[in-house]
Amino acid sequence: MLSLHTNNAALSAQNAITRNQSALSTSQTRLSTGYRINSAMDDAAGLQIASRLKAQSSGMAVAMRNTQNATAMLQTAEGALDEVSNMLIRMKDLATQAADGSSTAQDKTAMQAEYNDLGKELANVLKNTTFGGKTLLVGNASGAGTLIANKMTFQIGASSTETMDVDLSSAMSTVQTNVSSAVSTYSGTAGTELTAAAGTAIGNLTTALDSVNTLRSGLGAAANRLDHVYNNLSNISTNTKNATGLLMDVDFASESANMTSNQMLLQAGTAMLKQTNSMSSMVMSLLQ
Repeated sequence: MLSLHTNNAALSAQNAITRNQSALSTSQTRLSTGYRINSAMDDAAGLQIASRLKAQSSGMAVAMRNTQNATAMLQTAEGALDEVSNMLIRMKDLATQAADGSSTAQDKTAMQAEYNDLGKELANVLKNTTFGGKTLLVGNASGAGTLIANKMTFQIGASSTETMDVDLSSAMSTVQTNVSSAVSTYSGTAGTELTAAAGTAIGNLTTALDSVNTLRSGLGAAANRLDHVYNNLSNISTNTKNATGLLMDVDFASESANMTSNQMLLQAGTAMLKQTNSMSSMVMSLLQ
């Protein structure tokens, strides 16, 4: 029907142009940002899922740094205890030598002097080793304010339930007790271990050395576990990021084809709108 008031063909062409223009704008936005979802209107459910995945992967990245920091702390403690072990072994050698009947009183006095100095250095290492400005091993008499001397909780995941408890307080307390029993200068008093009872000192030092090795074993086991935690987090994080990319990232090949198609449709719609607008002149020709 020819009508001056209503041009159905022109209205249909305008609607088609509007749709194609909107689709073209969406394609251009996706290609310019690299994201398939740029607003909730693009994919409301997909955006919600992707946001959760992004939050999880971000939290896991922080947890991975946490495990590295915790491992570094445990390795620092283990390194200090390695030196403590070396000193105890040397002190045990001195005690073994002093216990022999061939050692004179002067020999034992000289050995005691070295023994005393090693005891002072034991106290220095155990009481003054720090990590990040905080006492790491023994600290003060109560053990307050130290790291290894108290139960430690590491955050190893993105959720509040993903934690790892390491409690070496009992082993640390045993080390402190055994070392102080074997070495008088650890507590600041003059020592007579080698000049008075070298045989007893050998047994006390063996006990102290065993307790240090037990603590070192606990630190090593915790560090190994943290290493496995890090590897697992890395694997999960990689797969989570891949899943996020599948939801958020645009397929450039597909979207480029869509943009080209929409451009052609927009051009065709514009041409047809021009043609439909000329239909009103046909009505005028009927009136001539």
